[in-house]
Amino acid sequence: MKLSAKFIKRSDKMCDFDNHVPAPYFRKTFELDFVPENAEITVTGLGFYELYINGKDVTKGPLAPYISNFRQVVYYDNYDLTGVLKKGKNVVALVLGNGMRNAFGGFIWDYHFTDSRGPVCTALCLEAEGEGKAFTLEADDSFKTHDSPILFDDLRMGYIYDSTKEIEGWNEVDFDDSGWDNAMPETTPSGVRKLCKAEPIAYTGVIKPVSVKHYDSLPFAYKSTSLDSEPFEESVRKDVYVYDFGENNSGITVLKINGKPGQKITVRHGEFAPNGLFSISNDIFIRPRSTELYLEYSQTDVFICKGGEETFVPKFKYDGFRYILVEGLEKEQATPDAFEYLTMSSKLEKRASFESSSEMLNKLAEMTCRSDVSNFLYFPTDCPQREKNGWTGDASMSAKHMMLWLKAEQSLEQWLEMARLDQLPDGNVHSVIPTHGWTLTECVGGPAWDSFIFNVTKEIYRHTGDKKVIVDNAQMMLRYLSFILTKIRDDGTVFYGLPDWCDPNEKKLGRTASPGYVTDTLFSLMNAREGEFLFGEAGMTFERDFAKNIADTFRKNFRDHLVDPETLIVNGNCQTSQALAIAAGVFNEDEIETAKSNLLDIIRRDGEINACGMQGLRYIFHVLCDMGEQELAYRMITSENRSCYGNWIKKGLTTLAEKFFFDSDPDLGSLNHHFLGDILSIFIEEFAGVKPNPNCNDKNYFVISPRFLKELDHCKASYNAESGELSCRYERIEGGKIKLSICVPDGMHGKLKLNDSSTDGKTELDLHGGKHEFIVETK
Repeated sequence: MKLSAKFIKRSDKMCDFDNHVPAPYFRKTFELDFVPENAEITVTGLGFYELYINGKDVTKGPLAPYISNFRQVVYYDNYDLTGVLKKGKNVVALVLGNGMRNAFGGFIWDYHFTDSRGPVCTALCLEAEGEGKAFTLEADDSFKTHDSPILFDDLRMGYIYDSTKEIEGWNEVDFDDSGWDNAMPETTPSGVRKLCKAEPIAYTGVIKPVSVKHYDSLPFAYKSTSLDSEPFEESVRKDVYVYDFGENNSGITVLKINGKPGQKITVRHGEFAPNGLFSISNDIFIRPRSTELYLEYSQTDVFICKGGEETFVPKFKYDGFRYILVEGLEKEQATPDAFEYLTMSSKLEKRASFESSSEMLNKLAEMTCRSDVSNFLYFPTDCPQREKNGWTGDASMSAKHMMLWLKAEQSLEQWLEMARLDQLPDGNVHSVIPTHGWTLTECVGGPAWDSFIFNVTKEIYRHTGDKKVIVDNAQMMLRYLSFILTKIRDDGTVFYGLPDWCDPNEKKLGRTASPGYVTDTLFSLMNAREGEFLFGEAGMTFERDFAKNIADTFRKNFRDHLVDPETLIVNGNCQTSQALAIAAGVFNEDEIETAKSNLLDIIRRDGEINACGMQGLRYIFHVLCDMGEQELAYRMITSENRSCYGNWIKKGLTTLAEKFFFDSDPDLGSLNHHFLGDILSIFIEEFAGVKPNPNCNDKNYFVISPRFLKELDHCKASYNAESGELSCRYERIEGGKIKLSICVPDGMHGKLKLNDSSTDGKTELDLHGGKHEFIVETK
């Protein structure tokens, strides 16, 4: 296997908004004078590729090979071609998309200014052997190249395909390419060359539309996301159809049409339907020229028909949407069967499940899972529509619940590899991985975002038990902890990053309830404490002690400056400040009950509804359940108040939103974010009580400790461990008792811990492999 450094390109031209450059075809015929017994090809495409061997598509999936910063790392894919190649004439063929090589649609984040931007290019090495002979082929200027019918493609901003320009048989062995151009050599990217180990992206499902509506005239964008906002006049379209697929997700739309020659079909994708109408307003960034570009290109596909029965499948992109607005269809063509929604995400196995008697909890669990997978394309992104960025804070806040229900360790390990290569000389890290430096100048996340280094590493270790992930990331953790020491202010606190993101009361208060210096210092403390644990698990005593000293210092500084010594109320006097301080271990043993009581008082003052943003919501419900206040946690989650999860269901959302006040905020944000999804870990670990490896030091150990909520008649969760399925189900039976059924796979061991309950007078029991049933009496 050879990761070739010989890159070729079609030309020096780069596609952008002002100059559309078609995606290039490449092909090379070659002869084998032996029957190949073993054959393989290792290939990359900057940005994306599709690979064909003798006319057969062998590509691992959409958006191959990966999404990375090519100055740091170039990922390759390897394919076994045994049985695909033949003696005699063969052909290797590719088509390339822009991807991150030429991410001009990401101009909001300065991707069009990056020094790794360039014309799309490819490198490959095909190797075959048999009958004592060997053959090797690498890309060079003997490859033939031609424009494809893909006239325009961008990961974020759309796709234009003209089927009148199709070249029949272009990837077949006997195609005559004598009229094609020769490829040009391209400079080898500076990044290290590595084999991609992340799970491939796949088409994971097909969704049919639930409704099709016709409008004589309809705008598709408004000047804000407020319901009474005025539309952009230039967005008004006549004779359009709106398809509703019934759920928000990520993927592409496939068009099947009996078209007329030259007929142009335009498909816009969106997730927002104010007053029941289609809108892309929450996808638009109102900045110089950006509005104009978003109105024309945002998540927009254009198909030009050659005539007759055709199927259009976009390449090198995906969209986040529930609805599409279609122009150019004739009445008889606008059928429900004209479009289908192919969902896309990384091909990850499920690890856990949840189900209960509460329809709301079930829907919230479903929404969380849908948001997770539709935002996991090689690595966690923030949203699948306008950004598609690997924000580290989002991944950090979701690491616990994502890893609980998805087997994502392989993909996350590769993402951490990119983070290590991206770490700055002073130990700082970007808030988006991969990126090109924008987050250092425009949006510094700070310690809460940087916590991904520790949280993602810990969750991988928790579910695999493999200390290699700690060792691999030890230097990144150590260098970062050294960096954070340089950010300490004179009073011993830290304040340079973003505060409690999407605090529901920020606009009312004019600031976040929890000051940034509170959350930054607490996350610096928690990061160091997690580092202390992880270094200790890996037997790295010097590093462990270094991290412990930092954590102890931050704890002391926080107590000295940000906790009222008389009342034990944390600076900010809000849910996030108090809950995070409790979770971070700020309080002494003789103080903790008062600190917890203060949290309850704050929550009651707030009307027993959520008043936390992203950082607070990751921890507050765990703190409440540890306090035995699971009923309060349940009420705060399921409330239909405008700052609670239940309101999203009331409003008909099918994925988790970025903000709670989405129905009245002129800056709506995304309707598909995963970073508020830690409620799923509450459902599985607290409400159903399935806690695999709770101490993160024995993957075969578990605790079953269900919270018997008064609102639930039954509740069940399962977890697929290496040795089998661990599950717990409880249901209420006559006499006010509870029937508890537990299944433990052989090779696992753990405990049943009953909270304020007992079975045969016992509150704690050892559990081993087998099926167990108990009758539980609750207090």
